Amino acid sequence: MTASPEPYDSLVNDLSKIVGSDWVRTSLPDRLAYNNDCWPRGIILTRGQRIYENLPRAIVQPENEQQVQQLVAWAKKTSTPIIPYGAGSGVCGGAISDDSTGESGVIIDLKRLNQILEIRPDDMLLRAQPGVIGMILEKELERQNLTMGHFPSSLYCSSLGGYLAARSAGQTSSRYGKIEDMVRSMRVVTGTGELLDTKSSKIPDLTQLFVGSEGTLGLITEAELRIEPAPTHKFYRGFRFANVEQALHAIREMMQTGLRPAVVRLYDAFDSLIAGKPSKKPLDHSAEQPTPSPNLLQRLQNQAATILPASLTSTFTDKFKARVDTTAKGLLGRAIGQPLILNALVDALPEHCMLVIGFDGTELIEDEANFAFDLLGRYGLDLGPAPGLHWLENRFNVSYKQSPMYDTGAFIDTMEVSTTWSNLNNLYTTVRAALSSHVFVMAHFSHLYTEGSSIYFTFAGFGNDVDESLERYQNTWKAGLDAVARAGGSIAHHHGVGLSKAPWTHHDHPGGHALFTALKNTFDPSGIMNPGKVYA
Repeated sequence: MTASPEPYDSLVNDLSKIVGSDWVRTSLPDRLAYNNDCWPRGIILTRGQRIYENLPRAIVQPENEQQVQQLVAWAKKTSTPIIPYGAGSGVCGGAISDDSTGESGVIIDLKRLNQILEIRPDDMLLRAQPGVIGMILEKELERQNLTMGHFPSSLYCSSLGGYLAARSAGQTSSRYGKIEDMVRSMRVVTGTGELLDTKSSKIPDLTQLFVGSEGTLGLITEAELRIEPAPTHKFYRGFRFANVEQALHAIREMMQTGLRPAVVRLYDAFDSLIAGKPSKKPLDHSAEQPTPSPNLLQRLQNQAATILPASLTSTFTDKFKARVDTTAKGLLGRAIGQPLILNALVDALPEHCMLVIGFDGTELIEDEANFAFDLLGRYGLDLGPAPGLHWLENRFNVSYKQSPMYDTGAFIDTMEVSTTWSNLNNLYTTVRAALSSHVFVMAHFSHLYTEGSSIYFTFAGFGNDVDESLERYQNTWKAGLDAVARAGGSIAHHHGVGLSKAPWTHHDHPGGHALFTALKNTFDPSGIMNPGKVYA
């Protein structure tokens, strides 16, 4: 009598029959490669050699829509959780198996569905599959003097499917909108195994139910999106303001005149020091030449002497010198582990902040740009084109500069939140105060609209070991998102929800859990689609 196959062998055989054995990955190295996206919590665990969390049972790579349908049908029949995976650039744990369900899932990696199916310049539309990388898509459009206008900082390593699943925003969202403003329709395989084309659906706004659903209702296999002519003219500028509040007032006035700049990025005091060199021009526009500005270390040392006891000033100076010495990696991490001191020193710095603004379009856009620059110049100091052009040249670099921070033993992450104009400064101060006792924090405002703005907090923390780092990291996120809820803001703008933010979704959408449950019962009655995401 032939022995019954082991459960794992049965799984591999089932998947191989659908996609072929070459496209089923079950080795430990393969499974380890998919146990995290770019969620910093997973990076902390990996650095601490905690590598066996969130391990999927297998990774399967379908070639076409029919294979996706067959995989979902198999998962439904076997009650196997499935997790869609694009390029793995997400930062919220949206593309990993949820261990809390008690059963690890199977990753459906959609990279092979990577074709640009159609570009129709006359209709300003394109059709593409979810696995196409953003830069490849944009380069092909650029070749035809077109653009989608979607430029996340992860453009080189993120996919169209990820944009749609997480309601992504590119750096030029103030001009072109977010991905939900660009998508016209989608083809989706739901948890029932049914293939839906939202273009022909009788349900109103069905497309928008799947945008941002992070694979909890279905897997995207194709999308139709609007495109625009590539800009022929660009006008970029930098401005310096006395403080964040003054700058936000000027920006709100500009946005509510009906102007549509491509880029609006306001950096708070410390982030302004990181983003660009402070201007040597005085804020009052006088002709008097100021003395050269001291460097950042000297400025912080000077402030330390005014707010810390003398016994602590030298301690801080020693620690911060180690922080700016890139060879002293361990000491850099430990310096970041003193967030109350560092944040207090930054609070004592001058409040000057820098704005980068840019307009893209035809030659007609020059009038809009000049109008905006004149308006902003009434509130702040015009620094000329250099800061804007510097940002434009380096705008994709920041996403690839975080690894050295982890080498110090520290961790780094970003928290993007959003709210209306009347609540914006309150949200900024409330969240910054909540984070300050846990991590060193800075922020910039970007993705600005007529109604409000996103705030993008960047923070760094340190723990002596993996347990302490993980505890501080998790406490930081809880403190930050609790503060967002208290301040009446939204917990997200463009990174999605994933496992990271799911426990706070109910603050954004009171009563929404009942609607989400109804959608799950309709499109995923077996509960197999990306469990644990969106709502916890």
